[in-house]
Amino acid sequence: MSHNSETLAHEVHEGGHAHRDDVGSKMGIWLFLFTELLLFGGMFILYASYRYIYPNDFKAAALELDPILGAVNTVILLTSSLTVVLGIVALTKNNAKLCMTYLWITQVCGLAFLVNKYFEWTHKIHLGIYPNGPALDDMAQGERVFFGLYYTMTGLHGLHVIVGMAFIGFVMWFIHKKYITSTNLQKLENSGLYWHLVDIIWIFLFPLFYLIH
Repeated sequence: MSHNSETLAHEVHEGGHAHRDDVGSKMGIWLFLFTELLLFGGMFILYASYRYIYPNDFKAAALELDPILGAVNTVILLTSSLTVVLGIVALTKNNAKLCMTYLWITQVCGLAFLVNKYFEWTHKIHLGIYPNGPALDDMAQGERVFFGLYYTMTGLHGLHVIVGMAFIGFVMWFIHKKYITSTNLQKLENSGLYWHLVDIIWIFLFPLFYLIH
């Protein structure tokens, strides 16, 4: 992915001697992403188990969700993943300004995703579909389980979006300060990998909650 992924690189900054281990950094982010996959993988197994127990209730509960809102958020995240990649490519070509432009677009997409999710959640809460809410209490057991998983999994995913935006924000600051350049962009690539994970998890969440009836 990067032309600077040798085992160990050394750089001199402002008269000092800074050590870099690009391979170690890349392995570290992949190990971290693996633990994230285990976390969400366990939740997907839990979802599948309860869906097997309450198939009709899960179908009825899924009809309460708006697939258009879910589709819009899918397009937003796919766009943001594309701009992250374009940002990395721009920096490899020594175009830091263009890289920052693409990363800003990524941040705007992340914010748009969260705003969309906020309005979706608040609408459900307004209808009384929340833990111990009047509408949820009147639903069947399987529907209550469905919305419990819905709030837990989409909420945890939203938290990952916030963390990803913060990660990319730090990287943007480093690029602005020229600590990250075309010869030292492992942190940018790591932030891109994390953002792609966030994107991939949503691609699985979207059909599970919005499309399967």
